[in-house]
Amino acid sequence: MRRIKKLYQIGELMEYSKFSRQMLNHYTEIGLIKPRKYSSAGHRLYNEEVFARLSKIAKLKQKGYTLKEIESLLNRRGKSN
Repeated sequence: MRRIKKLYQIGELMEYSKFSRQMLNHYTEIGLIKPRKYSSAGHRLYNEEVFARLSKIAKLKQKGYTLKEIESLLNRRGKSN
């Protein structure tokens, strides 16, 4: 039997990740995080993998990386996996 994975709306991401709606929207707009799909009402829905990505973003920001640098690092890591 196939397991159905939960998808999260932006409000749930805010609650669990402690990022503001504005930051999550910005990260989506610039491509740092990507919705898995859209609801019938047009709401962005994210899978569980976004939490690990947000954690990496937070750690890199804390170390002083710019968003452009973070994007480059995350994209490079994604290609090497």
